[in-house]
Amino acid sequence: QVQLVESGGGLVQAGGSLRLSCAASGRTFSTYGMGWFRQAPGKKRDFAATISSSGGNTYYADFVKGRFTISRDNAKNMLYLQMNSLKPEDTAVYYCAAGEYGLTIYEYEYAYWGQGTQVTVSS
Repeated sequence: QVQLVESGGGLVQAGGSLRLSCAASGRTFSTYGMGWFRQAPGKKRDFAATISSSGGNTYYADFVKGRFTISRDNAKNMLYLQMNSLKPEDTAVYYCAAGEYGLTIYEYEYAYWGQGTQVTVSS
């Protein structure tokens, strides 16, 4: 089992950057595929990015390609999401998630979720 805690959210102007972090507990972090999802007000939760257990493979939703970078440090049990060129439409609660299915975009394949961190991008 793994517990996840996100941090790094906040208020930023359009065009700015933020780096989200997700701290994982447990000694099996390196065996999980990890993902970032986001949920804007009144909308369903959407996939944003995923990374394999080793960190060697990544995949992004079209709306973040070229702007966001997912990475992990298995030695520190940490997952990151570097967000650049932020837009007002990126405003959402961002969640990290862990799953045993490796690189996956499907929400139902992630067994563990953090509580989320709010990102607000002003225009």
